[in-house]
Amino acid sequence: MEACFLSSNPFTKTIKLVPSFKAKFLTHPKRNYNQFHYKKIAIPSSITCCHLGSPLPEDDSKPFVGADWRSFRARLVAAEGASRPEKPSSEVDPDTAVDQSPLITIGDKWVHTIHEPEKGCLLIATEKLDGVHIFERTVILLLSIGPVGPTGIILNRPSLMSIKETRSTVMDVAGTFSDRPLFFGGPLEEGLFLVGPKGGDDGVEKSGVFEEVVKGLYFGTRESVGCAAEMVKRNVVEVGDFRFFDGYCGWEKEQLNDEIRAGYWTLAACSPSVIGLANVGRVELWEEILGLMGPRKVR
Repeated sequence: MEACFLSSNPFTKTIKLVPSFKAKFLTHPKRNYNQFHYKKIAIPSSITCCHLGSPLPEDDSKPFVGADWRSFRARLVAAEGASRPEKPSSEVDPDTAVDQSPLITIGDKWVHTIHEPEKGCLLIATEKLDGVHIFERTVILLLSIGPVGPTGIILNRPSLMSIKETRSTVMDVAGTFSDRPLFFGGPLEEGLFLVGPKGGDDGVEKSGVFEEVVKGLYFGTRESVGCAAEMVKRNVVEVGDFRFFDGYCGWEKEQLNDEIRAGYWTLAACSPSVIGLANVGRVELWEEILGLMGPRKVR
């Protein structure tokens, strides 16, 4: 079966057939970028009102996000790699042996491979996607793993225009975000944004509007842009705390797993600093992530 990829310039898309690709991406007609065209999609963002006056009630049934389980798992991965002896020794006296297990620490930036897709993980394009214009050397952040299928955005494509230049009123409420750059997020049509508040995420989290992807990084859809603009107006967040994307990537339920098994993507977890807002739009991100995935997988 052949799969349809949108090719050529990301903002002037044509269809290119890639043989031997078991899964098929959804495709849409060529867009007119003088005006956005939206359709309803299965991206989880059902809350559209702000709760800025008082915090939301606590829900004891939700997991404790502050525990930062991803960092804990990264330490386990690093410890597992460090505990493997380079050469087995048959001359160790068990009566005199002492525990020389190293103290495992991880730096601010770390990346390691994982086996199953999860919210907040990365899809790193392999050499099998070389020549596929949209996805060649891409780093995709998975925003959601839902019953319909995973969704994500491309992080490392540079901005080609600002929101103002698209003449869009959908992603720009009262001119609040008109000068913000617009990044290419994928071939499927929808406006999305990331928000990573530099002054702490209490206000963003308590608003109840945005979905947390990893610790300190949230995403929203066009339905929540109005609330985002209101939060800027109230100085809860700054305009520079946002990154806006035109388009996203989506798969049907088993498509992504098929593509991973076929070797088109490397699946990895990473620290929030690797995918911080400062790294959005940097084409070098693909090579930097591969560099972090050294022999020990975690650095």
